[in-house]
Amino acid sequence: MNLALSHYTGSQIQDLEDIQKSVIVVKDHLSLLDNLYYKFDSKLYYSGTPLEQLHCLNASADYALRTKKFEKTFMDLTKRLKSAYDICVGSEDLTKAHKDKIHYYLAVRTIIFKITTGGAPDVEQMNQKVRDLVKNALISDGVEEIFKLGDSTDGEIDIFDEDYLAKLEVIKQPNTKLQLLQQLLAKAIGELKKTNKIKGVDFSKKMNALVEKYNERDEQDVLQAKVIGDFSDEIIKLYNELREEMASFGKMGIDFEEKAFYDILISLAHKYDFTYPEDKLLELSKEVKEIIDDKAKYTDWNKREDIKAELQFDLMVLLDEWGYPPIDRR
Repeated sequence: MNLALSHYTGSQIQDLEDIQKSVIVVKDHLSLLDNLYYKFDSKLYYSGTPLEQLHCLNASADYALRTKKFEKTFMDLTKRLKSAYDICVGSEDLTKAHKDKIHYYLAVRTIIFKITTGGAPDVEQMNQKVRDLVKNALISDGVEEIFKLGDSTDGEIDIFDEDYLAKLEVIKQPNTKLQLLQQLLAKAIGELKKTNKIKGVDFSKKMNALVEKYNERDEQDVLQAKVIGDFSDEIIKLYNELREEMASFGKMGIDFEEKAFYDILISLAHKYDFTYPEDKLLELSKEVKEIIDDKAKYTDWNKREDIKAELQFDLMVLLDEWGYPPIDRR
């Protein structure tokens, strides 16, 4: 055994070896991250004014969000960096320059995590200065404001409020704005699916087609503002179409749930290629809702086989009475 280590126990020697290995991992991952960001100028984070540091952090996060593949690579590397750094945080083999760079990349990771999930920033190993930088960066770019819109009520964000979209519109970083717009649309579609699965699935397909088209763009288009702007406009257009869909039942003289049943009846008519009078379809939708409401008064009605069988029978009788689908008597 090395004389320098002879006074350590076996577990302490193992701890030292783990720390040394972690230092190597940290340095390797810093090198990988530097290579990933070699086209990005991060000097202002280290030497700029507080405001310049904030702008640099936001721009750094936006840079990582330019493609899904780039974002995933960055988040995977910084996750492994953080795990290794947690083990060797006190090592003298890590210089101030190393630690400054670690804090920079972990700060960028925290901002991306907030943007993509809305979750609380992970700042355990950061000093107070960097924590404040992350907090202020999220505020300065308007991201924190987005996630606080519902705090005055029950903590829920009204995604159909004009104020929500207006606050998204003023975010300066294009990829950040785009990420938040996609989240907005996904949440809106989720709300629609709760009461109208048919239309919800339809809007999901439209959104997925848009995102797929955007993700498959040419490499030279990745950083083009026009491409990002066009996609943002498409997302907003689809979001507004969804809002119109959510309000369309009023013009039809039925409520939101009745509109969901109406859409189901319409989709079946299209699927099996038959027509049915529009006025009767609206009235039939109301009758369907009445039957559903009658069964919904029972606790766990949708899990009880007896209630479900009764509902199925009542619906079959109702549809037969209304001549849906119409029988070809030729």
